Amino acid sequence: MLHEDELAIDDALVRALVDDTLPDLAGRPLARLAVSGSSNALFRLGDDLLVRLPRQPGGSETIAKESRWLPFLAPALPVAVPEIVAVGPPGHGYPEHWSVVRWIDGNLPPVPPAPGSTDALARDLAAFVAVLRDRPVPPGALADPSLRWYRGEPLPALDGATRQAIADCAARPGLALDLDACRRIWDDAMSEPAAVPEPRWLHADLLAENILVRDGRLRAVLDFGALTVGDPTVDLVVAWELLDESGRDIFRAHLAVDDAQWRRGRAWALAIALMTFGYYWHTMPARCADRLVMARAVLADARVG
Repeated sequence: MLHEDELAIDDALVRALVDDTLPDLAGRPLARLAVSGSSNALFRLGDDLLVRLPRQPGGSETIAKESRWLPFLAPALPVAVPEIVAVGPPGHGYPEHWSVVRWIDGNLPPVPPAPGSTDALARDLAAFVAVLRDRPVPPGALADPSLRWYRGEPLPALDGATRQAIADCAARPGLALDLDACRRIWDDAMSEPAAVPEPRWLHADLLAENILVRDGRLRAVLDFGALTVGDPTVDLVVAWELLDESGRDIFRAHLAVDDAQWRRGRAWALAIALMTFGYYWHTMPARCADRLVMARAVLADARVG
């Protein structure tokens, strides 16, 4: 289990939910994916569909958010995103709504990236972030409470949690990371005037596990359950997990990111990495390994940036 309040989800439950709610899809082959995120349990349904079920109570909000806002955003985005086929109700003791989306072929990107391999991916990621960031935010989005999340707030709101994460990391054996350098980077970020930019769209979880690639190019961006309206610099974090130094330069240039925005994005990447270790150290070692790559890339970038 990944969470203390994790909901019980197994093949029999998903079979019953699909067969009862979506009779046209009843009887299709069903198989749980070996690789799954922390927010949703994932089941392949036939060759062309995927069932996504929130792992925790309250997850219906993210399903409703995606079903409302993805059709608005998707037509403008330059890569594939989940296409929602159906939203199912609670049932059989499972208390949340769930969704069925089209299957998208692709591979998770390598972490760490191979040196010299990320220039094309950097351009693709920048194009995605730019289109999402610049999409007009309608009044309905500004008024939608499901689109407010901590990752869209001004960075100083994360000060206490990040400092606590650094302290927790100091007590974690085997974590090979320069925590003094982490403190210096965070202190520098906190010493700058708090930025309150115009609210923009942001994916808010633009990390390796939510990205599919093919032949070194961006194929799809997945899981818009964290979709937020706020400060879009949090979507820069992908630069330190998936891109090498050359790719980061291309990514930054294509987005015309100034020094202050870059430092905020770098601080976000550090904070997200540090907080991952405390929560997922024992349950998701692969995720922690990816976040360690991201944290080390932040330290390296700060020395030259």
